[in-house]
Amino acid sequence: MKRLSIAVVGVAMTVSACGSGGLFRERSELIADTAGCTEQRLDIYFEEGEARIARPAQQMIALTGERLQGCRIEGVDVIGLASSTGDAASNLTLSERRARTVADALIAAGWPSPTFTLSAAGDAGATTDGGLAEPLRRRTEIVIHARPQ
Repeated sequence: MKRLSIAVVGVAMTVSACGSGGLFRERSELIADTAGCTEQRLDIYFEEGEARIARPAQQMIALTGERLQGCRIEGVDVIGLASSTGDAASNLTLSERRARTVADALIAAGWPSPTFTLSAAGDAGATTDGGLAEPLRRRTEIVIHARPQ
């Protein structure tokens, strides 16, 4: 008799599960994927004296935006940098243009615009103490402050 009542309870649970979508559900219905919802950093590199974003960088921005869907983005810092080629004022202007160009690309890719903090460093730090130029300074750093929702 005990076995029969256990079997009846098991059948009842199975039948009730069928009415509510079944015992087996899609993983995405049960588990939120928040692996990408952490602080991240991207670097967008530019040609010398340019503030135009290359196609591969645009694709990286789009893919990162897709990966962050479902995350709470608390802020995005966009820091424009320049190499030591040219004068300091021109390099500051160039790094400002780079930061603005990248922020515009992030907005165009669907990133929330009120979360941006833009800054420009110009060529500050572009030359080592030994006088060597740092060519990898021709970039914009993006720091994304994302958390799970």
